[in-house]
Amino acid sequence: MAPGGRPTIHEYMMSIAITVRSRASCTGNRVGAVLAREHHIVSTGYNGTPHGMVNCDQGGCERCAHKDRFPSGTGYDICICVHAEQNSLLSAARFGIQVESSLLYTTMRPCFGCAKEMLQAGVSGVRYLHDWRHPDESLAAEYERLVSQFPAGEARIEVPDPGSAWAVTALRNKPGA
Repeated sequence: MAPGGRPTIHEYMMSIAITVRSRASCTGNRVGAVLAREHHIVSTGYNGTPHGMVNCDQGGCERCAHKDRFPSGTGYDICICVHAEQNSLLSAARFGIQVESSLLYTTMRPCFGCAKEMLQAGVSGVRYLHDWRHPDESLAAEYERLVSQFPAGEARIEVPDPGSAWAVTALRNKPGA
């Protein structure tokens, strides 16, 4: 927190990402993302099904509707949910907004796919609230190599998250959480 109780720009943006997350319809992790350039929001996104499709929380995604058949880290080829990070990039593209040199604030550290897409789009860095790890620990080094390519790096931003028990499957599955 900055002097006088005013949030830092990173805390401010992350708080907005938490609010954006409230629109997520995924039954797994619920994630919100904010793309910002020069400390100004250019786009937001949350995870859920594509426009015009039945929402995940209403049975629209086969993978999410049948979690018993698709353990963590599997079934991505039939998951129709669009990640929050992807939605923020796609919304910017839809409206012709440049994302190069932007920072992405997300309530969960991006997955492999989102990290690759952000690098390809020219996003300079990532700030995240909750950690994410691929369920296959043998991929950890490759993931770290990938995210090390962000010119502005990546960093965890700590802000209060009163909705973490609702939003983060990984936290719900931890003993004592």
